[in-house]
Amino acid sequence: MQQLAAVLESRGARKIPHPGGDLLAHLTRVAHLLENWGADRDLCVAGLCHACYGTDELDVDLFDSARRDELTRVIGQRAEELVYVYAACDRKHVFSQLGRQDPAEFRDRFTDTTRLIPTADLNRFMELTVANELDLVRHNTEFKEKYGHQLFDLFTRTRELMSAAARREYQELLGT
Repeated sequence: MQQLAAVLESRGARKIPHPGGDLLAHLTRVAHLLENWGADRDLCVAGLCHACYGTDELDVDLFDSARRDELTRVIGQRAEELVYVYAACDRKHVFSQLGRQDPAEFRDRFTDTTRLIPTADLNRFMELTVANELDLVRHNTEFKEKYGHQLFDLFTRTRELMSAAARREYQELLGT
């Protein structure tokens, strides 16, 4: 993971401000949280790289989403697929369905296409989402105050899609 962190640093991740320091610090914390929850290597690597293509809330491009093969060569196909799904997610469209509609429809914000999300992919997507959002909650009081209730609702609706460790952690940080 240290070599991968060095690649991200060489692409400017340490220069991008982010709650709790810089983007590289956030990415590293998310990867460690997933590792602590017992996630497999691909998911931990995806946690370290989840913002490489940016997200619908973070406009960065450490790697170009139109040239996915570049990141695939660095982290492998399965981890890159997880990174792409996370980055491409139209959160408003997808989050509003999760826990309410089965199967959920995924909208790709890069291509404006939709598809159904296989349950296995949804489990991994939610695990990564919880890890990311909880890191933000820990490092940004305003974020927690503004979005904490929405996140608690989303995570409660999707609790069956995440690990027991992720469930315990979101309840501890967001529960009333």
